Amino acid sequence: MTPGALEGVRVADFSRVLAAPYATMLMADLGAEVIKVERPDGGDETRAWGPPWSDEGESTYFLSVNRNKTSRVLDLRSPHDREVALELVAGCDVVMENFRSGTMERLGLGYEELSERHPGLVYCSVTGFGSGAGADLPGYDLVAQAVGGLMSVTGSADSGPMKSGVALVDIVTGLHATIGVLAALRHRDRTGEGQRVEVNLLSSVLSAMSNQASTHAVTGAVPQAMGNLHPSIAPYEVLATADRPVAIAAANDKLFGLLAQAVGRPELADDPRFGSNADRVAHRAVLAAELEDALAGHGADHWFDVLSAQGVPCGPINDLGQAFDLARRLDLDPVREVPSAAGGSVATIANPISLSRTPAAYRTAPPPFVPRSGS
Repeated sequence: MTPGALEGVRVADFSRVLAAPYATMLMADLGAEVIKVERPDGGDETRAWGPPWSDEGESTYFLSVNRNKTSRVLDLRSPHDREVALELVAGCDVVMENFRSGTMERLGLGYEELSERHPGLVYCSVTGFGSGAGADLPGYDLVAQAVGGLMSVTGSADSGPMKSGVALVDIVTGLHATIGVLAALRHRDRTGEGQRVEVNLLSSVLSAMSNQASTHAVTGAVPQAMGNLHPSIAPYEVLATADRPVAIAAANDKLFGLLAQAVGRPELADDPRFGSNADRVAHRAVLAAELEDALAGHGADHWFDVLSAQGVPCGPINDLGQAFDLARRLDLDPVREVPSAAGGSVATIANPISLSRTPAAYRTAPPPFVPRSGS
């Protein structure tokens, strides 16, 4: 097997649930050795987050973010186990933790203490609301979506605020943690100096809201929920067809002209109401009605083929099964099998990063929880 890009990097992973474990799984996929430290009373709480369960009785939630890791059970309240944890850290390049701020310090495993012993250590802390005034606030994705403004722009005026269908803030925060750790390792490779990396859910969601957050920062305006509409582009929305809806993203004048031709309404591109993107945004309701009238003659799959052939970005509203089918048709190989401890295999979702020389590897399924004798 080709060595991974992070071969030789060793991670002591004190994290649980989603954001930080997602980060350490990505690193493990790329060759890092990740040792997951779990508490004696059941381990990572996502092990109990079910249904659904795998055929071997594992939580599919836990399985989603813990492949390619090994597990050690340590009671960090025990002086003996804290010494074991210190020994573990001594052999590692990276520490990842997502306890509430101050917890690792109380356990004698905080950054200041560990970096004194190991100046090259990269120490990543993932919190809900930072280590300042928000240090005492517990952080969960749902809460971050709520207080971070994401729910306020998701949904519609009729539905009211809605959370995203997945723990999106956790995933984005995990990506930020990964980037931070890799940047810190690069710095350490040049200088020998480790450093602390801090990411939090609130800062991550504000950054991830991108153009919406920029609108507020620049103008002071407060964006509102617009359903499937875009505040700055039209047509960039979901439109009805003869069967199921299709998403169309004609984000510039050229694409709009191609769209008008493809749906058999070339005159729309010459209509002064739709002459520029700003015009189309101003008349989006009229434009949507015109387009839906043209799309009504065929179903979403037909329009997907026709519009895609013309270079117009579009796609039907798939369920997850249809999404997997599409990925397979496009040779993206979205599901891999990894060997499990029970001797079989378990399905896992492919790492989305493609590297030509050091690709992601799928070595082992997430580790089973093995209670210590007497635990």
